[in-house]
Amino acid sequence: MFQNFDGGYIEVVCGPMFAGKTEELIRRIKRLEYAKQKYLVFKPQIDFRYGDDVIASHNKNTKAAINVATSTEILDHITDDIEVVIIDEAQFFDNKIVNVIDHLADQGLRVIVGGLDRNFRGEPFGPMPQILAIAEVVTKLTAICQVSGKPATRTQRIINGKPANYDDPIVLIDAEESYEPRSRNKHQVPGKHNGL
Repeated sequence: MFQNFDGGYIEVVCGPMFAGKTEELIRRIKRLEYAKQKYLVFKPQIDFRYGDDVIASHNKNTKAAINVATSTEILDHITDDIEVVIIDEAQFFDNKIVNVIDHLADQGLRVIVGGLDRNFRGEPFGPMPQILAIAEVVTKLTAICQVSGKPATRTQRIINGKPANYDDPIVLIDAEESYEPRSRNKHQVPGKHNGL
């Protein structure tokens, strides 16, 4: 849906893994290019799956990106001619990303943010809840559950062929793991307590 906000605003594209979040960001970037709008794309340094200088979808579509170690580094790259800022994998940034995004929108920029809204435990992931709260537009995508074939809103982490335990670290670097999209009813997290 086309939005025509007065001044800057924030859009979020979220959902589980394999829902097409980065593909949607790339689609929006292509529209910016067609409209000849000046933009910059950022991603966290921790995400090196497809290389240091690109965002990439699971369909192998890519766009050039700037790697940053901290969210405040994004501000160092913004020049007066930039109209749109795109940030992928926002869940991996430090909590200051919320202030950075809010500041950029306050300065009149359109900010498009992509990220996982939930971690493998099924819980809100990093700064994403705060980003969702300050956004003007939210697009929540679903994948297809690999067990039931129903809409998937969760990401199942598999380690050595079994569901990851609740006490496993949220972020694993270079671990032998895989991920599957899962529906609420097929998502498994051994050791998770309901908190009631």
